[in-house]
Amino acid sequence: MNRTTLDLWVGFFVALGMAALLFLAFKVGSFSGAQIEHTYQLQAKFDNIGGLKVRGPVKSAGVVVGRVADIRFDPETYEAVVLLNIDTRYTFPKDTFASIYTSGLLGDQYVGLEPGGDERKLATGDTIFKTQSAVVLEKLVGQFLFSKAAESQDKK
Repeated sequence: MNRTTLDLWVGFFVALGMAALLFLAFKVGSFSGAQIEHTYQLQAKFDNIGGLKVRGPVKSAGVVVGRVADIRFDPETYEAVVLLNIDTRYTFPKDTFASIYTSGLLGDQYVGLEPGGDERKLATGDTIFKTQSAVVLEKLVGQFLFSKAAESQDKK
């Protein structure tokens, strides 16, 4: 194999690697081709949002139904207030449950909506009162270690 052919193959695999990295960056960055044009805004309050980010997906039954519009801290209740832009094609009952989940084992976090059975629907400006905060791995490990230390203390 002469030098020119070898250089051509190296260039091909470098370009293929760069394309793969670009594809991975778009996947991880939650860029999607489908843009949500018409939305209504809901708000939910969480004790802990973990690593949730603005523009993070809002999913129901695994389908992206909206995006996180804004995250702010409420100094009166000491809670995180998350504003959600939901596509107008999807309506949810007033007793919808909002949880923060993690994609995969250590992936990005998203808001999951689980609809209830109420006949009344959420509208622009409504608040989702039933929420479940993000599970923080460090907190779980700390609780586990604390409980094990308490067990060993009780045995003495």
